[in-house]
Amino acid sequence: MEIRFFEKQNQVLLREAANLLAEAFPHCYGDCTAEDMEEYLEDERILLMAVEDGHLAGLVGAMPQYDCAWELHPLAVRKNCRHRGVGTMLVRALEKECAERGVLTIYLGTDDEFWQTSLSGTDLFEDTYNKIQNIKNLKDHPFEFYQKLGYQIVGVIPDANGKGKPDIFMARRIRTEEMEM
Repeated sequence: MEIRFFEKQNQVLLREAANLLAEAFPHCYGDCTAEDMEEYLEDERILLMAVEDGHLAGLVGAMPQYDCAWELHPLAVRKNCRHRGVGTMLVRALEKECAERGVLTIYLGTDDEFWQTSLSGTDLFEDTYNKIQNIKNLKDHPFEFYQKLGYQIVGVIPDANGKGKPDIFMARRIRTEEMEM
């Protein structure tokens, strides 16, 4: 397995990436095309890929949103490559690249559109912090994957994807040099 920058000119990898996004997120990228990939390949962004036997095993990207905080988006791993450390390798490589660019914090939103956590189906305007503190993974939601990598839930957007379907925000500080506070 090799982690490297995405090859913008490689049409085969562009098609594989579009197919991977459609496979991993059919509700968002069901009709993803190579043209859609151009957004992830813009110069100010980072897009890394995991390649195995000449084929795309996964990809991860980040984009600047604030001076010192970048958003991790997207992260996708082929089904037959999951639970083999590919996602972890991609995220760690992304963190390293972001840190080298001066980023202090990486954050992400991990939607709960399919009733996968105890945060879905509830009114998150009531007892919000207690519900976040006591979150339960009901159906293999990825928030636990990110927690294992050191990301923490830092907030939610209630009803972001419809009534009772929140977006869960997570973040991790990736540089620890002394900072002005």
